[in-house]
Amino acid sequence: MKRILSGIQPSGKLHIGNYFGMMKTMIDYMENSDLYVFIVDLHALTSVHDRERLGQGTLEAAADFLALGLDPDRCTFWVQSDLPEVCELTWILSTLTPMGLLERCHSFKDKTARGLTASHGLFSYPVLMAADILLFQSEIVPVGKDQKQHLEVARDIAIKFNNIFGDTFVVPEPAINESTAIVPGVDGQKMSKSYDNTIPIFLDDKPLRKRVMAIQTDSTPVEDPKDPDTCNLYALLKLFMTPQRLAEIRDLYIHGGAAYGHIKQELFELIRDYFADARLKKKELLANPDYLRGILGSGADKARAKATFTLDLVRDRVGLKY
Repeated sequence: MKRILSGIQPSGKLHIGNYFGMMKTMIDYMENSDLYVFIVDLHALTSVHDRERLGQGTLEAAADFLALGLDPDRCTFWVQSDLPEVCELTWILSTLTPMGLLERCHSFKDKTARGLTASHGLFSYPVLMAADILLFQSEIVPVGKDQKQHLEVARDIAIKFNNIFGDTFVVPEPAINESTAIVPGVDGQKMSKSYDNTIPIFLDDKPLRKRVMAIQTDSTPVEDPKDPDTCNLYALLKLFMTPQRLAEIRDLYIHGGAAYGHIKQELFELIRDYFADARLKKKELLANPDYLRGILGSGADKARAKATFTLDLVRDRVGLKY
């Protein structure tokens, strides 16, 4: 079985972009892979400097995954900071990572342009991500298009290390689901907590409906034709509607008669119903935080067995074992 790895930051409320862009894919991978899933709280420190928010966010992220169907008995599920091995590997890899490689990463430029502090952690983020991936000898890493460059950095670092010290790391491959790689937010940009344009999964009905009704659309009259392929509302419909109903809505777009208000109401109901069971399950999980901590602790023990093996090999290759 292929070893597959991915993680999610506990830096905000889970939204449908997270779910369709990564979480659903990861949960589906449980069927036929050696699956590693982790909550990336060290990465979150680049933007979250609030103790309570980060701690609660970590528990919520765990509850999110479990409520949506992740089975900790069929995968390895842990919190990033519970494995200090990743920090040691990050330092070792950073001594081989060219500055130019990091300077070309667009994510740092994009985030600082939007006001995020230009810290060393934010700049070296791709090296920590590389350590996450390489520590577990990951073969496949599901990523969105915005993270593809960071995976390429991980590949470059692995290849350079292998060339210098001998065959040590598996060189990972990306897995990008083109149909859900970029889920649009309410403003048409990529759905992101950073842009505050998300539709959170676990909102109560009233605030959820408010978010959906806020989806930006053009001012074309109802009776006029519209292009569904350039409409972010239609792009979101594709995630939830049956093919038959979607074909009916598409016909209304193309030939006239698509009323945005009615379509948004239908989308709200689809989202509400799709995640109804998960909402109830999450409330039950958060009512028992010690249960969540126990699952994450057991997952960290499983993850450490693999991490220790890789790090011992790396330490030996670079000369830190004597």
